[in-house]
Amino acid sequence: MKQDMIVILDLGSEENPRLAREIRSLGVYSEIYPHDITAAELAALPNVKGIILNGGVNRVVDGVEIDVADEVRTFGVPVLEMDHKGSAPWPADDAARTAAISDFVFGKCAAEANWNMENFIADQVDLIRRQVGDKKVLLALSGGVDSSVVAALLIRAIGKQLTCVHVNHGLLRKGEPEEVVSVFRDQMDANLVYVDAVDRFLDKLADVAEPEEKRKIIGAEFIRVFEEEARKLEGIEFLAQGTIYPDIIESGTKTVKAVKSHHNVGGLPEDLQFDLVEPLKMLFKDEVRACGKALGLPDSMVYRQPFPGPGLGVRCLGAITRDRLEAVRESDAILREEFANAGLAGKVWQYFTVVPDFKSVGVRDGLRTYDWPVILRAVNTVDAMTATIEEVPYAVLQKITARITAEVKGINRVLYDLTPKPSGTIEWE
Repeated sequence: MKQDMIVILDLGSEENPRLAREIRSLGVYSEIYPHDITAAELAALPNVKGIILNGGVNRVVDGVEIDVADEVRTFGVPVLEMDHKGSAPWPADDAARTAAISDFVFGKCAAEANWNMENFIADQVDLIRRQVGDKKVLLALSGGVDSSVVAALLIRAIGKQLTCVHVNHGLLRKGEPEEVVSVFRDQMDANLVYVDAVDRFLDKLADVAEPEEKRKIIGAEFIRVFEEEARKLEGIEFLAQGTIYPDIIESGTKTVKAVKSHHNVGGLPEDLQFDLVEPLKMLFKDEVRACGKALGLPDSMVYRQPFPGPGLGVRCLGAITRDRLEAVRESDAILREEFANAGLAGKVWQYFTVVPDFKSVGVRDGLRTYDWPVILRAVNTVDAMTATIEEVPYAVLQKITARITAEVKGINRVLYDLTPKPSGTIEWE
């Protein structure tokens, strides 16, 4: 490993992701680890130059204040400890805070500013080759940013040892399966297997309304599909995933409660037949994009609309029905088309539609209707940990509303979600 590293130990602070990003922005790599890490585990980490013990509002667990072992405090590198309330030992002013963090990182820890994407890619290529050897890897290729970057990284590391599997689970956006096959099979010359599993997934999800259960069903069924495809191939021993840092953080730690589980973190079956390859699991979303650019992926792929692993399954709220799922798909296509027409496609980080499982009275052609509403959401963010709302011009909202209510079967209202993250999450489920 080429990067020096500052280790943040999680003792309950909710600002750990911000602190890690601030250190990385200085050109020094930083990762977050549980408070109960051992000295031996620390010693196994590469180039640790300093440790931050980050206490906070969740430091008391089951009535006991958590701490680190004495061997960690005396590990042999500089240690900086936050107070029990989690307030930083540096000023609130941004410039002064950056200067104080820099003093600890470069002054006390003598770390070098050698964190960059070229070094990260070189390290990951080496790690992947050592982990995989001459074996083969199966990749869940949705076509989204995360899986696309993983595919490019694995192609650089192991070439044709990688087999990509694109599963059409019926929860993809309009035209997406066709686009994924075209881009990766025809343009990138990837080993791509296309699986039509629409009925299989929707049957499994029938009458399942609880969001966490839906996510876990989708995640587990994905793995089953991959296992079946792997049995048709020889030498598959590894499963690659586009897991990124926010997925892990939001799925919960020992001291911070989960925001929501992610299918690639909390939904994997215990009898998984593969070892995992997750080269992006310590990157934030903007860093994943930077990695994709450094790997030479086109902008159309690197800056593609983010899309959750469970797909439209978490945008068809409650129990998924085929007609309501189709309403989500069609309204989403209209939203994306009108954002592109209005010049918003490259300006807004993520935008999509949601259809809840309730109806309201409306009027169409002079007759009473009892149909679903569509909720529009458009947010801007850097790292997916916080998000602000895009101020969409009213004329654009009017046009989108007119088209959706006229063209999408079963819809009679259009609403706009004004909730930032926090208090909302980016997705509704």
